[in-house]
Amino acid sequence: MSGPGGPVYICPMHKDVRRPSPGVCSHCGMALIPEGARFGMFQHMLSSPRHIAVMAAVMIVLMAAVMMMWK
Repeated sequence: MSGPGGPVYICPMHKDVRRPSPGVCSHCGMALIPEGARFGMFQHMLSSPRHIAVMAAVMIVLMAAVMMMWK
């Protein structure tokens, strides 16, 4: 995740673009993010059974609302 001199910044779309400091991708112009941060929030949400239950409940509520609108 981190290089010898600190974090490594990567492009979310181009894994071959790696820089020692923040900036933009030379291929697409997207902002570089710290390596390992791409799925950090998702991994955090899956770390607790309560979070998984909340995500499932939200999905069920949204699906039910969509189904009721189509009747």
